[in-house]
Amino acid sequence: MEEQFILALDQGTTSSRAIIFDHKGSIRSVAQKEFIQIFPQPGWVEHDPNEIWSSQAGVAAEATAKMGINGKNIKAIGITNQRETTIVWNRETGLPVHNAIVWQDRRTAAYCDNLKNEGLTEMIRSKTGLIIDAYFSASKINWILNNVEGAKKLADAGKLAFGTVDSWLVWKFTRGKVHVTDVTNASRTMLYNIITQDWDEELLQIFDVPKSILPEVKQSSEVYGETATTIFASKIPIAGIAGDQQAALFGQMCIDKGMVKNTYGTGCFMLMNIGDKFIASKNNLLTTIAWKINGKIQYAFEGSIFIGGAVVQWLRDGLGIIKTSAEVEQLALTVNDTAGVYFVPAFAGLGAPYWDPEARGTIVGLTRGTNAGHIARATIEAIAYQTVDVLHAMEADAGLKIKELRVDGGATANNMLMQFQANLLKCKVIRPTIVETTALGAAYLAGLAVGYWHNVQEIQKQWQSEMDFIPEGDSGELQKAMDGWKRAVYATQAWAGKVNGS
Repeated sequence: MEEQFILALDQGTTSSRAIIFDHKGSIRSVAQKEFIQIFPQPGWVEHDPNEIWSSQAGVAAEATAKMGINGKNIKAIGITNQRETTIVWNRETGLPVHNAIVWQDRRTAAYCDNLKNEGLTEMIRSKTGLIIDAYFSASKINWILNNVEGAKKLADAGKLAFGTVDSWLVWKFTRGKVHVTDVTNASRTMLYNIITQDWDEELLQIFDVPKSILPEVKQSSEVYGETATTIFASKIPIAGIAGDQQAALFGQMCIDKGMVKNTYGTGCFMLMNIGDKFIASKNNLLTTIAWKINGKIQYAFEGSIFIGGAVVQWLRDGLGIIKTSAEVEQLALTVNDTAGVYFVPAFAGLGAPYWDPEARGTIVGLTRGTNAGHIARATIEAIAYQTVDVLHAMEADAGLKIKELRVDGGATANNMLMQFQANLLKCKVIRPTIVETTALGAAYLAGLAVGYWHNVQEIQKQWQSEMDFIPEGDSGELQKAMDGWKRAVYATQAWAGKVNGS
């Protein structure tokens, strides 16, 4: 028997990637292609669904060709994707009726405000675990049906299909035979009741979305169908789907209640496994479905930090005090502390647990003695402080103290950040050997469905830490530092004319 592999398709916001994993969970081949970001108006963000498909199909073929293997060597395909991004297409022609409306798009903000003013916030949260926001898919579908000529009529006639990016890729790979999504992506649409695990009639009515356009909701790990395209000579089962953050939670093997991962990317996304019972957040976090495997559901709390690694890019491109992002650590190491400087990088408002869209970036505590090193150090520390705020909210909601934080994403290469994070949290921070945890999670979900790995316990054994950061430092000093951060956030919110704490 020739060696078999799992192909993970990682369809992100700016690029499509394909990664081939072997049985040990090691990466054997990678291909990546960026695609065009479309900005029709300020606050609007779109993608061309056909370019998403062609770029993803292209890198799948490239990754296998690089290894000199064909479809027979691929045991299964797993898909992970940018979440909430909305595509509506014609079932008969297979053509999109409009560009994909991306998760970042704000065109439906006023529509969402109207729903809040109608007093629907608590009802929607109690069914979906989400706050009413333009971020999620429901208002985007409503916009397409009401703003694209003829779309509403076609939808009512049962001729249109909606999907998040996973659904679109499965549809294309199976040549229109399979219209599905998984529970993780469904839970981000604001139309799916995550307690009853079904499309919710009341929500469909509120958002005026006909049920006929929706995909069938499946588990995160099962065979959905087989490829029917010419990309691979043989048919390959598509057997795993999860939205990117949930896939990363699974790739990090956070399979037990109370385990947490944080992805340090442009922003930061933190998820905590909260077990098999829905818990509503009292601290402005989202409740979402983590995955469903073998008929068993797991839920998670999610907190988003809008500006994580992006603040380092701003030092590079906006201020020009570093030439590459990697230089921020060396510059920060030229000083022993921030000399009382705090940087609240609320460039796009404050995310969880504050949810203050009006807040703007603020630097406090400047003196004549402040230099570039202090600013660099305050920048790194800001990422860690924001993470602590979200984690403390999660601990309060879940009634759990966490023992460790598993981390991934580009900024985890910064050892100073990771150590400071461990010190502030007073718990171990673990950086795994394989930081491509999103694609790895999709590969694991697909492999489990086809017996490539027998069970989760087998996978758990191969998860490895590359470096553990153990908390150190004076807890009194660290508490003072945290109090200073709280004052800085208070100052930021006061400047925006909105204060909800001190």
